[in-house]
Amino acid sequence: MAFISEAEFASICDGIRNDRDAVIKHNPIGTNNEILLWMLLACIISYLSLTDLETPCFTGVPDEKTYRDAILFVLSDRRIGNFEAEPIIDRMLSLK
Repeated sequence: MAFISEAEFASICDGIRNDRDAVIKHNPIGTNNEILLWMLLACIISYLSLTDLETPCFTGVPDEKTYRDAILFVLSDRRIGNFEAEPIIDRMLSLK
């Protein structure tokens, strides 16, 4: 089982934030936040090498809360040091 540190998670989030415009432009699947959270989920699934059985599945149309909850679920048992992911996610979504 792979794990992720706070620094590694923050680096992924910062990279998505830095590439925000390109990510949104090439993935017009929902709101800007939904797109960025979708990208973050995809990145951590890849980073952690999750199998299909470990990857969250959605019923219906996922929204911002669905993606956020899925990210937190994936991180729940895979964080090194039990860091708080939500402030890092909020910073990624911030326009400031």
